Amino acid sequence: MLKILVCFGTRPEAIKMAPVIHELKNQKLDFKVCVTAQHREMLDQVLDFFEIVPDYDLDLMQPNQTLNELSSKILHEIDRVLGKEQPELVLVQGDTTSAAIVSLAAFHRRIKVGHIEAGLRTYNKMAPFPEEVNRQLTARIADFHFAPTAKANSNLLKEQIPKDQLCITGNTVVDALQWAIKKMESEPLSQEIKKIKASLKPNKKLILVTGHRRENFGEGLINICEALLELSKRDDVELIYPVHLNPNVTSLVQELLSHKKNIHLIAPVSYPTMLWLMQECNLIISDSGGIQEEAPTFKKPVLVTREVTERMEGIEAGFSFLVGTDKNKIVEVANKILDNVLDFSGIENPYGDGKAAFRIVEYLKNSIE
Repeated sequence: MLKILVCFGTRPEAIKMAPVIHELKNQKLDFKVCVTAQHREMLDQVLDFFEIVPDYDLDLMQPNQTLNELSSKILHEIDRVLGKEQPELVLVQGDTTSAAIVSLAAFHRRIKVGHIEAGLRTYNKMAPFPEEVNRQLTARIADFHFAPTAKANSNLLKEQIPKDQLCITGNTVVDALQWAIKKMESEPLSQEIKKIKASLKPNKKLILVTGHRRENFGEGLINICEALLELSKRDDVELIYPVHLNPNVTSLVQELLSHKKNIHLIAPVSYPTMLWLMQECNLIISDSGGIQEEAPTFKKPVLVTREVTERMEGIEAGFSFLVGTDKNKIVEVANKILDNVLDFSGIENPYGDGKAAFRIVEYLKNSIE
């Protein structure tokens, strides 16, 4: 039987890998799970929620470590795991440092690599940084490319990836959302959600904000905060901002926004709480790739505070609006959306139907001897 090692390190990866892990288990394939723990607390919350117990936990997160420090640790530690397990296939996800370096380590040992969420591109190596290069490096190494959309598949074909290595699957984030929503519906509201709910005024329009991209550190983040301050002048809105733990984000956001009564700066929230906030809000302002993919499930508009995005499907479908870090543009588009409710009822989710994990596992079973 095919022996698989599933590797990831961050919360977004864990969310998107969870449906694949459940499907591997359902179909009784031989696999083990290794986490680099590039994130720690945020990763552990998702592992608990999706009931995933790693076989290997490299526990590599350190405060303020550089990308090179992290990369060298991953390369060293994953080599030990690969040597012990000797898998025939390593599965990685997306665009993280964990995905790129684990892929490289597997290649060095002549182990096949499957890349989930392959083919997203901006073709600007500095945006998103370092994710765009991570994705392209992983694509050059991978033997099997699981593209979430036709556009991503087309990118890979243009890069001369052999057609028989490609499979369009949909994005596993939709699978994860469907699983999570079903679980949340069967459970009472968490204390975290109850606390946030009690702090919000129900008759106000809610703007959910997130931000963590390296390319926005400094001036870009200042511009975004100034836009949020301008939007907070409306008497019909409240803003809630789970502030990323990165000190480049935390210190600046607290300095600029903490004095406004209708801007709620809170600690990073658990995955189910973030889903609840997405359900409840009227508008999302974010630089997150995952949120761009998740919002269509909830039929919520997203202002993407990036200059470019590798997720153009949401833009083209009308769910997302690329506004960069231009204060005036953010305010202008946000006000238009807040004043004119958008109707997404007839628009299909451009990121899939919730069956991506099944397609991935079926492909692996049928394609690899």
